[in-house]
Amino acid sequence: MTNNAKGLALTSLGVFIMSLESLLIKLTTISPFLFSFYIGIFMFISMLTTFVFNKKEYIKTALSKSFFMLIICATLMAISNIFFITAVKTTTVANVVIIFSTSALFSALFAYLFYREKISKNIVIASFFIFFGLFIIFNDKLEIGSLLGNIYALLCTAIFSISFVLLSHYKEMDRVILTAFSGLALSILAFFFCDELLIDFKTLLILMLMGLLISPLSRVLLGNGAIYISASEVSLLMIIETIMAPIWVWIFLDEVPSFYTFVGGTIIIATLIANSLYSLKKS
Repeated sequence: MTNNAKGLALTSLGVFIMSLESLLIKLTTISPFLFSFYIGIFMFISMLTTFVFNKKEYIKTALSKSFFMLIICATLMAISNIFFITAVKTTTVANVVIIFSTSALFSALFAYLFYREKISKNIVIASFFIFFGLFIIFNDKLEIGSLLGNIYALLCTAIFSISFVLLSHYKEMDRVILTAFSGLALSILAFFFCDELLIDFKTLLILMLMGLLISPLSRVLLGNGAIYISASEVSLLMIIETIMAPIWVWIFLDEVPSFYTFVGGTIIIATLIANSLYSLKKS
């Protein structure tokens, strides 16, 4: 197997596994903050296990590199996760993942605002169609979804994009340490908004499945796959989640996207595919 094929396989599998997260969130009835509190704990625990196999010098070195920015990025990722979980519980999964799929556009915008990175013409053209698709989704009568949920999804996407732009300029930052700290930050932030911490056994199993297995495994596969393929190929494969996440909740929970979501989502997905293919051809 060639490196490119290896990268495509690992990334595709990682994105496919990640698409299950929205379904698991929907399967619980606890508040978004309580869900975030436990997921953060399990994410932190799963990352701690990787530290056991590393030397103390490795951890010290990882923590010494851009520690202040590590805290900022971890906090931003935690806030983004809270908004994502809240959005999934408030509106349809299709709305959330379609809005989140526009993160590449937001990243380009913030990269220009923060670091004056030039925005390519294809991004400008794609932005027009993506905003048109978002306008259609937000113009929905929201018989199924919620306008507030769409706003949460938009905030999640914007904050995640900021953290992504910062990370792209601090490449030396250890991603495993970052994931552990983001889980810790997620639990700490969510704790202050939790009325109680009691959950039933079924919910605990779902949280453990997502926090200890689904989330870390998908991130590891994505991280390893991205080593062998280009950013454009990763962006193209991320559309797997945009398509699969609504299918999972449709199969198991009978949640059907609205007509507005279908039309707006089709425009956005088609634009993202065209933009990724253009970038691949150009590179």
